[in-house]
Amino acid sequence: MTLRIMLPALLAVFVLAACGKKEESAPAQAPAPAPAPASTPAPAPAPAAEPAKTEEASKPEEAAKPVAAAPADPARGEKVFKQTCATCHQTGLAGAPKIGDKADWGPRIAKGADTLHTHAIKGFIGSKGVMPPKGGNPSLSDDDVKAAVDYMAGKAG
Repeated sequence: MTLRIMLPALLAVFVLAACGKKEESAPAQAPAPAPAPASTPAPAPAPAAEPAKTEEASKPEEAAKPVAAAPADPARGEKVFKQTCATCHQTGLAGAPKIGDKADWGPRIAKGADTLHTHAIKGFIGSKGVMPPKGGNPSLSDDDVKAAVDYMAGKAG
């Protein structure tokens, strides 16, 4: 099969797989109170309550600190790679950079870990191929995907 036929077919499969993803619904709002009868005057509105202060808001110096990323777990990355990523990254399916291929991974690694992680988590269509969100496995956590990306990028370094 040629890439012209295989790539659109593969893309269609990934798009259809993403259609089953459940969206979080907005919390239901409480119904508005019924208006008071016309014969009785409406009570004066209560003064607006001060918003509750959260622990973060009461400690602005701590809230501004960036959250440190957890160190990558190579064993976890390898496990996720074998279970999900190997299908494409072992063979180069759909233009995926093959694990251990420095020429394929080099330009991608040069864009930085944040870009690699974002493309792997959210999906990406590039000039060389397609990366479905979370490798087509929506049950993976973002941390699982990051660990797998770090594992693969480390094999190319």
